[in-house]
Amino acid sequence: MQINEITGQIVDAAMKVHTALGPGLLESAYEACLAHELRKRGLSVRTQVACPVHYDGQNIDAGFRMDLLVEDRVVVELKAVDKMHPIFEAQLITYLKLSNRSVGLLINFNVQRLKDGLKRLVSGVQEGEED
Repeated sequence: MQINEITGQIVDAAMKVHTALGPGLLESAYEACLAHELRKRGLSVRTQVACPVHYDGQNIDAGFRMDLLVEDRVVVELKAVDKMHPIFEAQLITYLKLSNRSVGLLINFNVQRLKDGLKRLVSGVQEGEED
């Protein structure tokens, strides 16, 4: 499955979850429901994936956790906040860098229209990665 197909499935599943639940719940509820919806679609999903910091030749658990890792290729960071802040993008970029992945989605479920809470980030893409 191509990366754009994966991200398309994630966005479509997030919209389905948002339509069913609406804004106002905790992030953990959206995470569980989105993971369920993606698995129903046949996608591989891991939740709360440890993202260690590689330092001095060691992998150090600094407490970083990716909310979702889909098909072992797309990092998904979920929020349920009133206002998005630049630090959330920086957080996702950090997860991409630490996990050596290039595509991530930042999804805020605490909005009236989910398309207003979606952001796709690409970091360090290699030739052909985005096909």
